[in-house]
Amino acid sequence: MLVYVNGEEKEISGDMNLHELLGYLGITYREVGLAVSVNGEVVPKSEYKNRRVSEGDSIEIIHIVGGG
Repeated sequence: MLVYVNGEEKEISGDMNLHELLGYLGITYREVGLAVSVNGEVVPKSEYKNRRVSEGDSIEIIHIVGGG
């Protein structure tokens, strides 16, 4: 299945939810400092395991990093 992650085409295998996609991409799930949007809509973390990834989805994964 072809999806777009942060503007790049990615071929992913099979049916997966957002939580599984993060693991597939090697991104560690965090309660704080991580946000995901699908097709321009921010997805609440409570929905990551329920939200299925679909062919052609545009997914933005944002890491928030603190510093001084």
